[in-house]
Amino acid sequence: MLYTVGEMAKKLNVSPSTLRYYDKEGLLPFVERSVGGIRMFKKSDFEWLSIIECLKQTGMPIKEIKSFIDWCIEGDSTIQQHLELIEQQRDIMMKMISEMEETLKMLDYKKWYYETAKSASTCSIHQKLQKKDIPTEFWAMREKAKGLLL
Repeated sequence: MLYTVGEMAKKLNVSPSTLRYYDKEGLLPFVERSVGGIRMFKKSDFEWLSIIECLKQTGMPIKEIKSFIDWCIEGDSTIQQHLELIEQQRDIMMKMISEMEETLKMLDYKKWYYETAKSASTCSIHQKLQKKDIPTEFWAMREKAKGLLL
């Protein structure tokens, strides 16, 4: 079965212009064209496109994604390059996740902070709280937030 740019874009949850851009940048050498030059996506192209989208979601530049695709087409002689690139992106993602987890902790703390303030009808309640009154998981965030204000 063949898919149009619009149909494949819908399956990937991207815009058709995204797929056209990827093609223009050389990321889709595997996509066949009709005699009239229309892109004809096969079911097997979905896996390639999914990998491209995954790498794009990691923040990988188009140029590096193109290298990855080129290595895939070259075959087994480039397995080491594949592995190194994937490990590098995985490390980047792990760092991003860690940073996002820290951000989430701060948001959780601030949520607790404002819920407590709302219950007391004042933010000044926090000046009166003892360590025992503050949930353990928020103590470090409170101290960090206080340090930022100094």
